[in-house]
Amino acid sequence: MARPKKNKISSNTHVRPEIVSVAEWLTRQASQGQLRFITCGSVDEGKSTLIGRLLWESQQIFDDELVSLEADSKRHGTQGEQVDLALLVDGLVAEREQGITIDVAYRFFSTLRRKFIVADTPGHEQYTRNMITAASTADVAVILIDARHGVLTQTRRHAYLVSLMGIRQVVLAINKMDLVGFDARVYQSIAESFQKQTETLQFASVTAIPVSALEGDNVTTRSARTPWYSGPTLIGYLETIDASRITDRRFVFPVQWVNRPNPDFRGFSGTVASGCIAVGDSVRITASGQIAQVERLVTYDGDLSEAHAGDAITLVLDKELDASRGDIIAAADAPLEMTDQFEATLVWMHEDAGLVGRSYDLKLANQWASASITTIKYRTDVNTLAHESCRQLALNDIAVANFALSRPLVLDAYEHSSSLGGFILVDRFNQATVAAGFIRHNLRRAQNVHRQALSITRQEREQLNGHKGKVIWFTGLSGSGKSTIANALEKALHAQGKQTYILDGDNVRQGLNKDLGFTDADRVENIRRVAEVAKLMMDAGLIVMTAFISPFRAERDMARQLIGENDFVEVFVDTPLSVCEQRDPKGLYKKARSGQLPNMTGISSPYEPPMAPEVIIDAGKMALEVTVKQLIGLL
Repeated sequence: MARPKKNKISSNTHVRPEIVSVAEWLTRQASQGQLRFITCGSVDEGKSTLIGRLLWESQQIFDDELVSLEADSKRHGTQGEQVDLALLVDGLVAEREQGITIDVAYRFFSTLRRKFIVADTPGHEQYTRNMITAASTADVAVILIDARHGVLTQTRRHAYLVSLMGIRQVVLAINKMDLVGFDARVYQSIAESFQKQTETLQFASVTAIPVSALEGDNVTTRSARTPWYSGPTLIGYLETIDASRITDRRFVFPVQWVNRPNPDFRGFSGTVASGCIAVGDSVRITASGQIAQVERLVTYDGDLSEAHAGDAITLVLDKELDASRGDIIAAADAPLEMTDQFEATLVWMHEDAGLVGRSYDLKLANQWASASITTIKYRTDVNTLAHESCRQLALNDIAVANFALSRPLVLDAYEHSSSLGGFILVDRFNQATVAAGFIRHNLRRAQNVHRQALSITRQEREQLNGHKGKVIWFTGLSGSGKSTIANALEKALHAQGKQTYILDGDNVRQGLNKDLGFTDADRVENIRRVAEVAKLMMDAGLIVMTAFISPFRAERDMARQLIGENDFVEVFVDTPLSVCEQRDPKGLYKKARSGQLPNMTGISSPYEPPMAPEVIIDAGKMALEVTVKQLIGLL
């Protein structure tokens, strides 16, 4: 390692290394352990520069890094002839060209007293998702504020998110004090403003420190330019703070995979999420309730007598149990809770709107299930922390919502268990992570509502009807011919003695869905209700035909999964828009073209054609009789 000459970087301080023996150095680091912290705040507050300063002062810069840093500073630096410390962290080409942080950058450094892992998180609003990722494993948050600008909206957003993630120790690094003449009144005003605006958040402590990341004031040594400040330096705080969180003592072990290399060995591999386990302890497969004793705790380096949180192990039991990836193993005498409905705080992280009723994939620990938002209770205004009503979620919205799952999962409140309380939502088509969530509590109604066993089964109803129940889902633009084809098909089936019913879009909106409009959120809820009704009618043994535009693939896919792959026939009435406009049986296209009808599918609202429907019909070319004959043949 080496440093450049002193005139290559601004510094009004000098670190005097403390001379200690190797034994004492090892003892100090072992006693203090490792601290993970993040830097966050608004754009251009100096987060990358601060981390660069910490690396510099802790002498963690290698010779090759130094040569590269000096070259990059000449090309991309913002400090003239001086070395730009921010470039130590901003590694992406786009970051260096734009002078911003985009991705999360992790750096490791140590002092005589402690080891550190620091995450530099982006300040731009559109990269809030990256900040959440970094905060999920941090013990302390260093929130930077530009002394010239004070507390900004993104500062408040990051403070709120830090609180949600369970971080209770916060450093308020009031940066760029050199640009305000190290004015104590500026420092005091910002510290008081931040304290007042975050007093309802659950921070155990907020320590305000006046710093200049660029010039090193109060970063590692006390600055002579702030004689009015008597608190700790930033590194002094980080070296001594006890940031240990309240840990979950319950044994929680999500199964990552079933390890069976040969017929004589079978174990469950994964990482202990919380608590500890020892050979001889009794454990329970939460979903099935099966109980067994731990026979071995196998690791790459040999067997253990006991394992603790963070240990990667293979759990070998004294008898064969039915468990697979995604199952949660717990102590037999401390069973975990399962539910299919809960309330959670949600951070929306995608440009596409979050809609009530839309189906997403939810990942919680190693568990997966289909999930939908049933109610958005309120959205939080990050400026005032006030609760606002809303019907859909936009990028970076923070809201409290109720969720329904396709099957019960093992879960807990995030404040009690981060492993069982934190989840992500994934778009089912493009696999993008659209939101991060933090469970608040299980919904009691999930435990009070139980499926009632009926004496007459679907098979018995179908036997009485003489045919199987089915759902034929017609989709296409308005005027494509969905209702006409469905009506003709029903007449043909009725003539054959089949029990049928048509759920038509206009008819349903006059009763069941009369409370819904034509926004994206209302369209999603419209199709959700129709799918549920179609499933019930199919259970009664009917052949159900639904004639709805159903413009979104996500909702049609939801209907398919709800009803069942073998019972769902998607019929795409692929009539060109020009033909639909010529027909215009209800005059809707004419109104839409004149601006009288907003949210018209195909004009001002999108239609997403099916990717792989069972049947494609061009009603502009195929005769109605031929179409009906084709559909009956399929049935």
